[in-house]
Amino acid sequence: MTYEVWQPMFIGMVISILLINVVQWITYRERIYGLYTLYMLAWLAYFSIRVDEFRELLSISSNDSYFLRACAPMIAYFIYFGFADAFIGLRKRLPALFRLFQYTRLCIAAYVILQFTICYLTADWYPRVYDTAHTAIRLGMIGIAVFGIYKILHLKDVVARYFIIGTACLMVGAVTSMVLTFTVYDPDQVIYFWQAPITAIQIGIILELIFFSLGLGYRQRTAAIRSAVLEQKIERQQEKHERKQLETELSVQQLRQEMSEVQMRALQSQLNPHFLFNSLNSLSSLIADEPVKAEQFVDEMASVYRYILQTNDVELTTLNRELQFLHSYFHLLQTRYGRGISLAIEVSDGFLNAQLPPLTLQLLIENAVKHNIVSSDQPLKISISTDELALLTVRNNLQRKPIDRVKSTKKGLLNILTKYKMLGQPTPTVQETDREFIVTLPLIH
Repeated sequence: MTYEVWQPMFIGMVISILLINVVQWITYRERIYGLYTLYMLAWLAYFSIRVDEFRELLSISSNDSYFLRACAPMIAYFIYFGFADAFIGLRKRLPALFRLFQYTRLCIAAYVILQFTICYLTADWYPRVYDTAHTAIRLGMIGIAVFGIYKILHLKDVVARYFIIGTACLMVGAVTSMVLTFTVYDPDQVIYFWQAPITAIQIGIILELIFFSLGLGYRQRTAAIRSAVLEQKIERQQEKHERKQLETELSVQQLRQEMSEVQMRALQSQLNPHFLFNSLNSLSSLIADEPVKAEQFVDEMASVYRYILQTNDVELTTLNRELQFLHSYFHLLQTRYGRGISLAIEVSDGFLNAQLPPLTLQLLIENAVKHNIVSSDQPLKISISTDELALLTVRNNLQRKPIDRVKSTKKGLLNILTKYKMLGQPTPTVQETDREFIVTLPLIH
């Protein structure tokens, strides 16, 4: 095969690889395929101007030919350094080598400016400066390529190996071409393609492009596998999230059911027939002996049951309303027990608009009366107070009834704790000492 036949065949092979890469670029829209396309176009421009027919067709002058022959490979190397960063991630994985490549790109830019000056801006031709600069930059590129291959060898992945092999093919071809040019090259004896020194670098470029293309294909397949694995992971996480959501919904339904049950128990407790019976007994005795007090007792009793019915379906009420209700409720207790029970309230005005579940204080006082002795000789003393931390404390002196008479079910306290839990509020604290029973409630703002 003669060199005249080999040259267009080489250009055709590069164009074929270029077209395949353009399809990849259009498909994936990644920057790396754009750089790869520019890289191949730079080599095509370089080798095209070495074909006499192309030079005549494009009317390329001798100055243009000299400039393109000197600078087209350097422009290809300039793009190559950016392509290397995109191909194997030099910026993150080998930052020192990345900085060296950046400095080298500056040197290439300076070299292109120098050759442009020699070819177009000077009145005389300086072939020695032209050749010296051209040889020096090529030797520098070979040295940087050797150093780069050595550093990239430390990266133990397949994509980096494809890049190294491709770069090595180009370097071997370039060195072989340079050596043949300065030793045995005789233009008059070139008949077959393998006798031309430039063939060596052309073969090196073809091999380089093949290995680069294989590396890009492997890189794309690996990315596709990672994407598939990530999609599966996302699907599993989504399924897990959906399961948790279903569990949460079931928990919410269960809590709502429990809330309904608690509200029912609370309502049953608040409308306790025993309490109603005692209240009616007290009212009966007052009607005969003290009709004025009986009338007041009826009014307070009506207020109590009106508040119970009004707050049955609400989650929160203000502390002020709860205390007003408590006065009516305590009036009924005091009418029945007389001096056997007392209530002291020390609540700061700043907390009157704070909120709490309705009937909370009534349940606590009812518990205190239920489980403690209430008599003139042993009065039950109940106090309600607030502190600067927005905590409402209800305490009573401890004087338990005999165990065989009253058994604690703790339904009242459970009612209160459940309400706070369902409202997402801090849990109230219950403390019992030798002398006192204390419940501390967080007020809700």
